[in-house]
Amino acid sequence: MNFHQLADKSIAGETLTRQECQDVLHCPDERILELLDAAYKVRRTFCGNRVHLHMLLNAKSGLCPEDCHYCSQSRISTADIERYPMVSMDRMIEGARQAKAARSRRYCIAISARGANDREVDYLVEAVTRIKEEVDINICCTVGLISEEKAQRLYDAGVEQLNHNLNTSERYYPEICTTHTYQDRMNTLLAARRVGLTLCTGAIFGQGETEDDIIDVSLALRDLDPQSIPVNFLIAMDGTPFAGISYLKPYDCLRILCLMRFLNPKQEIRVSAGREAHIRSLQPLSLYPANSVFVSGYLTSDGQEYQETWQMIADMGFEIEEVPQVEAEECEPELSAVAG
Repeated sequence: MNFHQLADKSIAGETLTRQECQDVLHCPDERILELLDAAYKVRRTFCGNRVHLHMLLNAKSGLCPEDCHYCSQSRISTADIERYPMVSMDRMIEGARQAKAARSRRYCIAISARGANDREVDYLVEAVTRIKEEVDINICCTVGLISEEKAQRLYDAGVEQLNHNLNTSERYYPEICTTHTYQDRMNTLLAARRVGLTLCTGAIFGQGETEDDIIDVSLALRDLDPQSIPVNFLIAMDGTPFAGISYLKPYDCLRILCLMRFLNPKQEIRVSAGREAHIRSLQPLSLYPANSVFVSGYLTSDGQEYQETWQMIADMGFEIEEVPQVEAEECEPELSAVAG
């Protein structure tokens, strides 16, 4: 397999065949640098050498009625985490200031819930309105399943993007959650898009899914054409049904990131939760396929602090992009940068 031919195919807008996707996932260890170089060719074409930082606030923790098996906040989880209702307005605004100080391009506000109720949406609308007045930063919200009417209220308040991950393939979804469906998630994303919100949706890998599931969800994300794709690797916390599951190796994660870049050449690919635990000392290499990272932790787990992330980015010869150059697209073409 010539991985640079796959890069050229991706740049031309063609979809990889299933066999080609399998070839990426089967890349021999001794050819991993060749694969990363090919993925970087695609990344550089559309995203240059820029990296977008994102910071997350868990504005309401635990207390969720869903049974998502990967999640420490679900009703079936006994994980030792903080559980609290919606944080104060001042805490949300301070979080935005912290995200700005960390040079984050976007501030993500998350709440644990099947779906935000009217009171919670009202509260978020007020918080976002104040943040927009006081802090110059883009805002993404993740609020569970949502109707078009509630999505419209968030959009009108100034939320630019909605996060709601597909998490895995449609086939495998019943194995990770039984209280809602894959289609429920898709409906939320489509409702958000109809009101003008851009989409942030990705997957969690390392949950026991098959290779076909990895390819299926990657192709589904290509079809959905979101603006941003977070690529998560399972943090198997004690007290959750998936506790103790840990089989991904650093090269496995890099192969998945490269596949995601080949299939979604123009998107913001964010290496997200679990990168510290699974990619470990090879984290800097993830910047060849990915052009975005979370900093300073996740919903209920710690992560690399932003100062360390700044240093990693600088050491790899990349640069942080703090202010969007084009609101409608996360990546811009840099065709002159393409290797011959």
